[in-house]
Amino acid sequence: MESITLYFREGPSDKVYQASIQPKDAGFMVHFAYGRRGSTLNTGSKTPMPVAYQTAKAIYDKLIREKTAKGYHAGEASAPLQHTDKVRSGILPQLLNPVETHELEKLIHDPAYWMQEKKDGRRLLIHKQGDTITGINRLGLTVALPAPLIAEASACAGDFLMDGEAIGDTLHAFDLLFIADDDIRGRRCGERSLHLMNLLASFQHRHIELVASHCTTAKKQQHFHQLRKRHAEGVVFKHSDAPYIAGRPNSGGTQLKHKFYETASFIVAKANNKRSVALILFEDEKVRPAGNVTIPSNHDIPSPGAVVECRYLYAFRESGSIYQPVYLGPREDIRAAECITTQLKYKAEEMQAAA
Repeated sequence: MESITLYFREGPSDKVYQASIQPKDAGFMVHFAYGRRGSTLNTGSKTPMPVAYQTAKAIYDKLIREKTAKGYHAGEASAPLQHTDKVRSGILPQLLNPVETHELEKLIHDPAYWMQEKKDGRRLLIHKQGDTITGINRLGLTVALPAPLIAEASACAGDFLMDGEAIGDTLHAFDLLFIADDDIRGRRCGERSLHLMNLLASFQHRHIELVASHCTTAKKQQHFHQLRKRHAEGVVFKHSDAPYIAGRPNSGGTQLKHKFYETASFIVAKANNKRSVALILFEDEKVRPAGNVTIPSNHDIPSPGAVVECRYLYAFRESGSIYQPVYLGPREDIRAAECITTQLKYKAEEMQAAA
């Protein structure tokens, strides 16, 4: 195997690009990964099927020349690129429905509902089976994992399937689906939480953090106000008796989320001048404009057709445009079909809620 790690740093931009030649079947593949330094990298392949080594080497060398011409340079040694073909894992995560502000007080006072912080990252499950460590995204596809997570998961003596939110090289773990060969998805949320705590206590880890659960009204109120004060993304409420059920209920459910600010996924329609892109959403079978967003200098400008995540204050119902948008990054784990107008919260709704 041949591999290289390249770095680019200029002003606030701090990016990493990895490339490698890896054998597969009777030929070779050229894989790559890219993103902000310290983040969970996006991965892909320059060769859709295995090719001869000479062909792979030519593609690999051209890739390195293109990147170095753009200012990338080889840096300190790092772990080799881990590439995982994005195939269906057979595992789908549980997805939560939102809860409105007027429902929060009831959930905070209900002792049956536990509260956790909603982390602002990417959904990631880690599956350990013997010496094989696999990452799974919210679409149920296998994805590459940061090297520190692979190393720490390997240090655990037993097998497991853990659910969490990845921020950089850290997994914020909040649920456990399997322990050894035991499928515990049908057990109570409180029981799964105890198994997760015991599992994490059984091995050393710096990059896997347990998301704390708060059970009493006083603790939930205190933590809720602390999270609002430090501008966290939001909170999650879980019924202590709830099983882990893949997918999202049509409405409601026993596990709910509330965001302190609005976010939505959009499709990039085109690139504008001055590092800006136009956004669109689907409404039934029609395409609706959703405004523009500026791309920060530490992000690559996304291509037309890419799915991206943006934070915003509210949307205007008349035009569909979002107000005060902030670009958060690409979302390869969200399908274009999910980019629909029903995600949006409109200004009129905000005014009615405040009335």
